[in-house]
Order: sequence, then C-alpha cells, then structure tokens
Amino acid sequence: MCGICGKYSPAGVGPAEIRQMLQPIIHRGPDDWGMYVNGHIGLGSRRLSIIDLANGHQPISNEDDTIWIIFNGEIYNYQALRHELYQRGHTFRTGSDTEVIIHLYEEMGERCVERLSGMFAFAIWDETQQKLFLARDHIGQKPLFYAQEGDNLLFGSEVKAILAVSERERTIDYEAIHHYLSLRFIPSPYTMLRHVRKLPPGHTLVWQDGRLRLSRYWQLSFRDKLELSEQAFLQGLRGKLVETVKSHMISDVPVGAFLSGGMDSSMIVALMAKDLQRRPQTFAVGVEEQDFNELPYARMVARHYDTCHIEERVQSNLIHLLPQIVWHLDEPSDPIAACMFQAAALASQHVKVVLGGDGGDELFAGFDRYVGLGYVDAYAHVPSSIRQYLIAPVLDRIPDSFTYKSATQKLRWLHQLAQLPTAGQRYAEATCYFRFNHDAKRQLFSDSAWDMVRRLQSADVIVQQFNQAPADTVLDRMLYADFMTRLPEHSLMLTDRMTMAHSLEARSPFLDHELVSYLAAFPDYLKIRGRRLKYILRELAKEYLPREIVEREKQGFMFPVAYWFRHELYPFIEHFLLDSYFVREGIFRKAAVVRLLEEHRQSRVDHHVRLWMLLNLELWRQIYIEQSNLETVRERLLSYVPTGSAVYPV
Repeated sequence: MCGICGKYSPAGVGPAEIRQMLQPIIHRGPDDWGMYVNGHIGLGSRRLSIIDLANGHQPISNEDDTIWIIFNGEIYNYQALRHELYQRGHTFRTGSDTEVIIHLYEEMGERCVERLSGMFAFAIWDETQQKLFLARDHIGQKPLFYAQEGDNLLFGSEVKAILAVSERERTIDYEAIHHYLSLRFIPSPYTMLRHVRKLPPGHTLVWQDGRLRLSRYWQLSFRDKLELSEQAFLQGLRGKLVETVKSHMISDVPVGAFLSGGMDSSMIVALMAKDLQRRPQTFAVGVEEQDFNELPYARMVARHYDTCHIEERVQSNLIHLLPQIVWHLDEPSDPIAACMFQAAALASQHVKVVLGGDGGDELFAGFDRYVGLGYVDAYAHVPSSIRQYLIAPVLDRIPDSFTYKSATQKLRWLHQLAQLPTAGQRYAEATCYFRFNHDAKRQLFSDSAWDMVRRLQSADVIVQQFNQAPADTVLDRMLYADFMTRLPEHSLMLTDRMTMAHSLEARSPFLDHELVSYLAAFPDYLKIRGRRLKYILRELAKEYLPREIVEREKQGFMFPVAYWFRHELYPFIEHFLLDSYFVREGIFRKAAVVRLLEEHRQSRVDHHVRLWMLLNLELWRQIYIEQSNLETVRERLLSYVPTGSAVYPV
C-alpha cells in the first residue's frame, strides 16, 4: 500500500517538486519513499511495506530501465502472474507485486489491467513511447486524481498532493457542492475544486503528445444468470468466498479484521477462523447509546471464534477531530467518516492490514431500500388526493424519535418516494432522502447561488446509471447503480482515506471483481426472499455464525450524532453554522439553516446528517480554500463550544 504522485511537464520536472508532492501524503506510506525524475517526467512514491518488505522499494523499472512504475494497492493474483511471466523470459529483481505489473505491461501494453485481480492505482512511464499510463482498479477501491494545467499533467493518490505544486487558483466547484448536498458523495469526475478531477473506477488514462485519453476497461453486467439448484449456489458461494478471503490474506505482516457485529464483517472473520484456521485480531468501536451500539454483537462473534478482540467506546467529544478528518478526506462527508476514523485509529495500534466487510450490502442486497421500493410501489396506488390531503398532514405532525431507522423516518420516506413516477427516480430519491433533495436545496441556496446550479439534477447521477444498467430487473438495476456511484464514491472513499490516515491498509474481499461478477449472475430470489435481505448469505452464515447474528436486522455503522446534535452538541452546531462563510456571504439562506436547527432541536425532523454535512463543508472550505492550518481550524471550531462543556476534548 502506498501513496503515489507525479508530474509531466515539457519544461522539465525537478526533484524538489516531487518531494513537495510527497510531503502531504506521508501518512499513506511512512516506511519508505522514492522518486524517479528524468527530463519531462517525475514520479514519486510513499510506501507502507506489506509484501517483500526488504526489496519492494519504488519506483521500479523493467530490465533495461525504459519503463518505470509507481503503485498503490495489492495484486492478489501476482504470484500466478509472476510464474507466467517468468516462463516467458522476464527477469525479476524483487518479490513484490509491483514488479509483476510492469512486466505484464511489457507483454500486453495498456491491456495489462485486464489480467489484474486486486485493488490498485498505478502510473507507468514508458520512456520509449514518451507515454504516461494511469490506471484505477475495477471497483474503485484505490483513488487517483489528476489535473491538466496547460501542457502539464499532475496526478496523485490524494488531491493534496496535486495542490502542493499546482499553479492554479483554488476555486470551489459549486456543481460538486450541489451533488454532495444531495448524494453525500461527489460523483466522478468531479472534485470540490474545478481544476482537479477523479479517474473513474475501471478506467485508464493516457497522457501522450500533450493529449489526454480516458478509456473504460471493465464493465459489470447482471444479465447472464446462472441456472443451478439452491444447494449448488450455496456450495459455489462457499468455495468462492474461501478462495477470495485466502487471497486477500497474502501479506508479510500480520492481518487483522474489523468486526462491527453485522453480517458482513462477521462472515469475513468466520471464514478467516473456520476455513483458513487463523486466529485474527479483531477490532470494534461502539457508543454508550444502546440503540446504536453494536459492541455486544461484535463480542458474540469474537467469543464464538476466540479471536484476539479489542474494542473501545467513542464519546461525543470527537468533534475536535473533525478538522483532521476533513483534511484526510480532501472533501466533506457525512458522519460515517468519523466512525471509520475511530475504528482505523484503534486497529492501527496493533496491525498494518485489516480485512473488512465493505461491499457486502451491494453484493448480496442488504439495504432496506432494495425491498422498500416494493412498498413504495404499493403505496403509490393509494389515490394521490388521500396521500396529499389526509396522510401528509398526519406525517408532518408525528415527532421523530431519532432512533436508528425510526418508524417516522420510514413512513416519511415511503410517502415522499411515492410522489415520483418511475422506479429510477424513486431509487434516486431514496439516495437523496436523508440529505438535501432538489427542493430542499432550492430552499437552502440564495437566489444568486441557486442560479449557478439550478440546471443540475443530482438525482440524474443515479437515474442515468439505473436506466442504462446491463440488467433486466429492478433489483439488479439498483445494485448496478450503487456499484457505479455510491459504493466507490462514498463507502470506498471513506475506507481508503480513513484507514490510510492511520497508515493502515484495508482490504475488502467482497469487492474482488471476479466475486462481484459471480454474484451478479445470481438470480434475485437468492438475494431477497420475501422480506429477507441477503438471503443466500444468511443461509450460508447458518453454518458459521450464532443465530442472533444471522437473524438480526441490519443496523449500520453509525454514531448517535442525532442525539448529540439535539443535546450536548446543539449550542456548538447552532453557533458554528450560523457563523459559517456560506451563511455570512449569502450563499445559503440563514433562515433555512435556522429552520433545520430548530426542527432538529424540537424533534420534529431528524436533520443530523444535513447539519453534519454543512459542518463538514465549512471546515473543508477553511482548510482547502482559506488554507488555514489544522490547529487554527481546530481552535476556531472549539471556540464555538460553550466553556465547561462536556464535549470539550480531554
């Protein structure tokens, strides 16, 4: 695992520039660093040593030093590829997976990505062809950003590496903010800055002769379904999961596992312990509020497999960590970032590598919305006059309890989605519901600010993927849309940034692209059976996990921010948001922000995600546009906390 960066410039690149780019991403690779600078090109790498600790120094070249590579990630089939390439006459100087890629490039050119199984972002400089070749893995587990500045091209694992030497003014991309407020993520190719772009998952980029070319090399399809007995599906799934988890445990350092107590992380731990005969260290974080606390379930799995289990509880005073979290993210996010940050901080004290359950909900259909859309369809058949004049006024008067997935939230969600005419639009609204949908943003933005973004419909990001999905059922279209948008741009972004913030490598076996394609061939009835989500995984889990884990409803990894913002953090969030740049400068209407605060304080509507997103947005602006240092931002943040408050950090 590493952080990579580089620059191409016809005017030449100097070593000092690459050192500048490497400085802000030291956390991605504190063990080693290296660079290759030659004329127009400069490549830099920070290394977190996982495989071939002694000899895996980067950059790495081919036999005659005409091709150079820097690499971030892990290639899980590198040993088989290495044997094949050795048979074809290639000479290896290291035992690393990085060197395999460069020899594969010699054999296949840009098509080398088609043979790789793993998570990766890499850059190859081909001196003979004067070509820079960038690639990002199939699902988007590893990030890669780039910026074209005239005849120059800059790239890096994080935006801050590019900004270290960029000559462009830092300008907010309000289209990105518009999407962020609805989706809680920023879709490719946007970033929060106008001149910096993301390389989308499953894509390559070539920079040659002053021209940039993007190509897609992988397409997920749900069309070709397997026709097997349920028992055959179970046996095939078991074998595939064991094989995948085994490949993800290749490492020259100890491998641990996140354990939330949910189905996905519990199954990863179970496969490690039962089938692969490992006794992993497991890590869990929880809170005092019991309706959000999953520690008892994590302990249950840990006891079942006698893991070396380590856990801790998190308090609401984590607010002082937010500037550091936002700096690592390069963009604002939602409360799940804080959850991941704390879990990674705990695990990094004991191991360098952790396995997690990322992608299980998309792989096996585990989100409530997958089955909930059917209830929306049924409710939509109620005459609109009854829904509008009888049901809506009642729903408006019901207070919100702020508990996880409260009945009030579910009923309002059902009512709002039913107003839309198509399945794609309803699914997009399901994504936006707990954030700001188009109408809510119209109320938030001032008239002048709204003119910049009013033509955009953030829901279209989801609708487009839903409608163009290579799929024949509504469920498969929902799953495809998630794999193309929410999963890489939100879940995997958080996993990468929050673990690498602590120099910790996170691996996600459920996101092996071959496993993803395999599960895409499973019919709907094996993923959702009646109201049972993740049907096939639950059936398999009966052989591995306690009944309480198999049968419990999904809870989700979340802190009780809704409670905190209503009680101990309310004075802080009120003062901070009303004094934010976006309110002071008239970009957001002060009255709209006051309404959000008051409705939340009075338990009328749970706005905690919206308030958190506005809080993160302001912190991001202070750090990335105002360029205030983190200690200054932290002190400014805490100045809004009342003196003597229990949430002040100890």
